[in-house]
Amino acid sequence: MADIETAAAGPEAGAGERVPRESTLHPERIPYRGPVFHFFWPFTRYIVTSLSAAAAYFFFKVLNRTIVIGKENVRMEKNLLLLPNHQSMIDGFLVGTLVFFPRTLLSPGLFPWLPAAWENFFENPLMRWFSDNWRCIPVKKGRKDVGAMLRMEACLRDGVMIVFPEGTRTRDGKLLTPRSGIGYVMLKTRPTAIPVCMDGMSGLQPVGHFWPRVFRTILIYYGKPVDLTEFYAQPVGREAAQAAIEKVFSHVGRQHAVLARYRRYRQRLLAGKPWFYRLYKP
Repeated sequence: MADIETAAAGPEAGAGERVPRESTLHPERIPYRGPVFHFFWPFTRYIVTSLSAAAAYFFFKVLNRTIVIGKENVRMEKNLLLLPNHQSMIDGFLVGTLVFFPRTLLSPGLFPWLPAAWENFFENPLMRWFSDNWRCIPVKKGRKDVGAMLRMEACLRDGVMIVFPEGTRTRDGKLLTPRSGIGYVMLKTRPTAIPVCMDGMSGLQPVGHFWPRVFRTILIYYGKPVDLTEFYAQPVGREAAQAAIEKVFSHVGRQHAVLARYRRYRQRLLAGKPWFYRLYKP
C-alpha cells in the first residue's frame, strides 16, 4: 500500500497535492490481459475463488480454530470496504472467507477485490494467473502506480474490497500506523467502511515463513460501519485522507484491545481443562 499512497498524492504531492482523476476503468477488465483470458475469466474466476474459499474455510475452521465476532455487522452490498490490520500473507483469505463463504457460491460478486504487491503475487506467471482469478489488483513497487488507484476506485464502486491500511505486515502483532493511500479512494467512492481486527495470524504465518502452521486459535472481529460523512465536504487531499483512515483505524485499535483481553481470559479459562480442550494453541 505504500505505492498506493504515492500514487494518490501524485508527483506534486510535496507542494500542491494533486487529486487523482476520476476512474473510467471497467472493473471486469484487466489492462494487461487479452480477449481470450477475459472470455474465460468469469468461469475460471468462479472455479478458482470457490475452491480456494472452500480450502481456506477448512483450513481456518478445522485445521485451526477461528472465533468470529461481529459477522452481522457486514452487510452484503456493493461499495463495501473492509479495513483490517495486516499480520500474514494469507490475511485476505481469512477476512473474506469467514464472512462471505459459502454465500459466494451463489453470489460470486461478493468475493472481495484485494490490492496486492506486484513482487509477491504477480512476478511469477503462474502466480499471476491465480492472483488475477483471486481478484487481486497489482500494485507495483517503487513507482507512482496511478493505474492501481483508478482500478481500485472502479472495482470498489461496483463490489467489495479488502485493503490493509498499514501497507505492510506487522512483525510482532502490534498495530502499525495507517497510511493515507486508501483514504483517497474512500473520499472519492464513499464506501461502507468496516474496521476489521484479527489476532493470531502473526503466529500462524510469521513474516519470513512460507508454510502456515496449524492447530492455532485465531480471533477476528468485524466492527460496525464507521461514519465518514464529516470528511466528504472537505477537499480530497492528504490531510482529509489521513484523517479518514485514522478514524477507521482507531476503531481497529479498540477492537485489538478487546481481542487481547478475550485471548487472556480464554487462556485462563482453559488452563485447568483436560489437554484435549487445548488441542488448538490458545
